Amino acid sequence: MSDLKVDGFKASDIIVGLGSAFDGFTDTQRQAQVKKTKGIFELRITNADKKEAVWTIDLKNKGVIVKGLASPKADVTLIMSDDTFSQLASGKLDGQKAFLTGKLKTKGNVMLATKLAAVLDIAKGKAKL
Repeated sequence: MSDLKVDGFKASDIIVGLGSAFDGFTDTQRQAQVKKTKGIFELRITNADKKEAVWTIDLKNKGVIVKGLASPKADVTLIMSDDTFSQLASGKLDGQKAFLTGKLKTKGNVMLATKLAAVLDIAKGKAKL
C-alpha cells in the first residue's frame, strides 16, 4: 500500500491503513461494503505547508482506494486540512461539527459525506459488514 503514501501528510498513514484493511477483504466483504456505501469519495487534504494530496475511495464500483483524482467522477468531494482529517478519523471530531464550523467543505452529495465516518472506522477495525 506504499502507493497510497504521500510524505508530509498525517492523513497518508490513515489512508494506507484503510487501504490495508480493504486489501484484507474477501470479495464478499468488499461487495457488502460497496452495497452499503454506494459512493465515490474524493478526499482533498491540505497539509501545514499548503500542499494538497488527493485520494479516492471507490465504494460504488470496485471497493478500492487510489491516490489521485476520482475516475469516474466522485459522488462527493471532501476538502479539509490534514489535522481535520486526522481528527475525523480518530473520532475526536464529528463530521457534522467539522462541516458546520467550516473545517470540512463538500462538493456534490453532502448526504453521502455522512457515511465517511463508517468508512474510516474500517481502518480502526470497528466497522461492521
